[in-house]
Amino acid sequence: MSREITRIGVVGLGTMGAGIAEVFARSGYDVVGLDANETAVERGRGHVEGSTDRAVKRGKLTEEERAEVIGRIRFTTDYADLADRQLVVEAVPESLELKREIFEQLDKVVEPDAILASNTSSLSVTEIAVATARPSQVIGMHFFNPAPVQAFVEIVSTVVTSPDVVEDVQEVAQSLGKLPVVVGDKAGFIANALLFGYLNHAASMFETKYATREDIDAAMKLGCGLPMGPLALLDLIGLDTAYEILDTMYKQGRDRLHAPSPVLKQMVTAGLRGRKTGRGFYTYEAPNSPVVVPDALTPSAAQDGSVATRPVEKVGVVGSGTMAVGIIEVFAKAGFDVLYVARGDDKVGKVRTGLERSLDKGVARGKLSEADRDAALARVSGTTKLDDMADRDLVVEAVVEDLAVKTVLFESLDEICTKGAILATTTSSLPVVDLAAATKFPQDVVGLHFFNPAPVMKLVEVVSTVATADDVVATAVDVCRRLGKHPVTCGDRAGFIVNALLFPYLNDAVKMLEANYASADDIDTAMKTGCGYPMGPFELLDVVGLDVSLAIQRTLYLEFREPGFAPAPRLEHLVTAGYVGRKSGRGFRSYDG
Repeated sequence: MSREITRIGVVGLGTMGAGIAEVFARSGYDVVGLDANETAVERGRGHVEGSTDRAVKRGKLTEEERAEVIGRIRFTTDYADLADRQLVVEAVPESLELKREIFEQLDKVVEPDAILASNTSSLSVTEIAVATARPSQVIGMHFFNPAPVQAFVEIVSTVVTSPDVVEDVQEVAQSLGKLPVVVGDKAGFIANALLFGYLNHAASMFETKYATREDIDAAMKLGCGLPMGPLALLDLIGLDTAYEILDTMYKQGRDRLHAPSPVLKQMVTAGLRGRKTGRGFYTYEAPNSPVVVPDALTPSAAQDGSVATRPVEKVGVVGSGTMAVGIIEVFAKAGFDVLYVARGDDKVGKVRTGLERSLDKGVARGKLSEADRDAALARVSGTTKLDDMADRDLVVEAVVEDLAVKTVLFESLDEICTKGAILATTTSSLPVVDLAAATKFPQDVVGLHFFNPAPVMKLVEVVSTVATADDVVATAVDVCRRLGKHPVTCGDRAGFIVNALLFPYLNDAVKMLEANYASADDIDTAMKTGCGYPMGPFELLDVVGLDVSLAIQRTLYLEFREPGFAPAPRLEHLVTAGYVGRKSGRGFRSYDG
């Protein structure tokens, strides 16, 4: 560090600013916190006192440490009190005009060599910097909410920011116990640039009534392991804040995927701004309350039990791969009579062996009793004859993801199965309606998209075509619940819910890497530590398989014809070169073995 920084100023004492002041004080810095008036200052003091009180109750701070932290922060409304500060962090609302006014004022007060930092999450740091006579001393220091908890900090360097300033701010961030990543001055930086495109897409999905808000959120939490669903997260961020961030990103990049969904503007105009107002996509117990209460929006008829279901006791599964074995296990453990079909006696035996091994692991881990394992195995039988599916109430296809292969199979099942039997496909990307069209009873065909590994993953996407009968959808939902799964319903559209939201986000991450904006490691760090994702996008791409990701992204692009969905060239090039992820030993990273 070219200078020793010990004195910090924070301008703006809302939730974020007060959190930033607390973070610095916890690390031993001398802090002055400023806001516009005494009311705002007292509110900021209350934020710090409340946060540190919670930290004491959780055992994160002692009472003595709490007193020391609060004692290191001096609250004021007078800019003159910032005169001796070596680093001042601005944390006011996302208004370029407001931030420029504050930086002009700070420029007049603090020493010429003091660093001025903005906590902006989307605005141009360059445009803020030129409001001062020291643009080389201006930088972005984007903390994530809540600042005392979130470890990630984006340090935003402009084309004129001094390298010494970047180095100093990096070291300050590290002294706070944060993980700093240096990026250029581009709208959204890393985390928001990737996050808000995904959130905007989810809002559009809700707006078009493709799926309910509950199903969209459940799909992303259960299907991707995310800490919150996208619509609940928008409510937490604030729909007005989300709109402003998206609007700023769109104006800078002109990417249609960042053009704010009209429903966001409508809700903001109506005062439905999320948790802070008590209503957004969800209704809350009170403003700023996390407690959701029921409102006028209700589940679909297929979900609410108002549609009669068909009886399902005998289930057929066609396939011999990992997914098929997992689905067989799920049905057998739930008490269904299961008959599976595989090509050849050897594959029938392999399926049985795979099933036994999986159930034995369940017993070894204490998830299953020996009696339950034996009962599940007794419910399962195998055959090589597709004709044996004739007495099944439900037949689930789990074969290779090839439309021609699946179509032939559905044509055969249509001839074999009795009238009224339900035919289900586990496809994750192919049109369900194409398979339905291969039968005489398209109303009896539905998608049941299980997630891998099927015995573990709770989510199932129930996909209806324009021809699927209501009672078939209701039956599929009921069967999923009997399996102990969480069903979400949606229409027959490329990607359904999860893949339609997940893979464009992954594709955007590849484009960001391709543009040399940030490294794969930094992007992964941003999404894991900044957004709480269980895996970074490049870790996930290597696990899923770059070839699988490319195929899904191509499908999305062909169906939606959205230029932003076009597969990233680097993804295509890596797949062409045989770098498809962990299974090949090389993807965005190299692997042993």
